[in-house]
Amino acid sequence: MPRFLETERLALRPFTDADAERLFALDDDPEVMRFINGGKPASHETIQARTLPRLRHHPCLGTPGYWAAEERAGGEFLGWFEFRPLDEHDAAVVELGYRLNRAAWGKGYATEGSRALIDKGFTDLGVERITANTMAVNVRSRRVMEKAGLVFLRNFTGDWPEAIEGSEDGEVEYELTRTAWERISRRAR
Repeated sequence: MPRFLETERLALRPFTDADAERLFALDDDPEVMRFINGGKPASHETIQARTLPRLRHHPCLGTPGYWAAEERAGGEFLGWFEFRPLDEHDAAVVELGYRLNRAAWGKGYATEGSRALIDKGFTDLGVERITANTMAVNVRSRRVMEKAGLVFLRNFTGDWPEAIEGSEDGEVEYELTRTAWERISRRAR
């Protein structure tokens, strides 16, 4: 299967129908879904009818916007990354996201994949600004955003269809612009 991007330890590739069970296991883990839907169980029907089609298609950038993440060495499914334009007709602003299984937490995979997507976005895909959001109480995800180079932009209150634990504290948005990334890249050389 063609790979979209490789890092030292990760391979990002397009999703296929064969990923349905892996996605079900990921979204059925209450800890993985704690800050998404409060940890509610997944259903096979939702994965097949909504999740997998959403992860397989996005018309902008010539890419789907979502990639299955695997360990490069052994091919173990770790979860997925999102690098999707907010406007499907304009790739200037993209949203960065990730969802990894618990076995992958704390190993630097989220930061490694995020940095690689950021670099590719600014060098190859014409991206001007990257944004990422999470619940204010999701300290782990906020730390990944910071380690990937994004900076805190604002707190805001999202429109949650159903309140979950922590949603009363609102959400946060982080960003990285091309100009800031170029400045950081020059200093790193």
